[in-house]
Amino acid sequence: MTLDEETFAKARVRAAERNLTLSGLINVLLERELRHEDAYEAAHRAWRARRPFAFEGAPQPYPRREELHDRSLLRRR
Repeated sequence: MTLDEETFAKARVRAAERNLTLSGLINVLLERELRHEDAYEAAHRAWRARRPFAFEGAPQPYPRREELHDRSLLRRR
């Protein structure tokens, strides 16, 4: 593995702050990254497995902008 001097120095300081070796710090960071990636993939698979649902009832018109955003408090009186 190759690191530039600045990154290497920062990593050594971060490892020392956590009372770890540089290898230990890299191990912790990689485990966290891979766990996060695995959790994301699992959530994505669960979302994709959900069945689509049908809308019920007759179609309704969209609400007007004024109904969604009551800005009467912002208007000058």
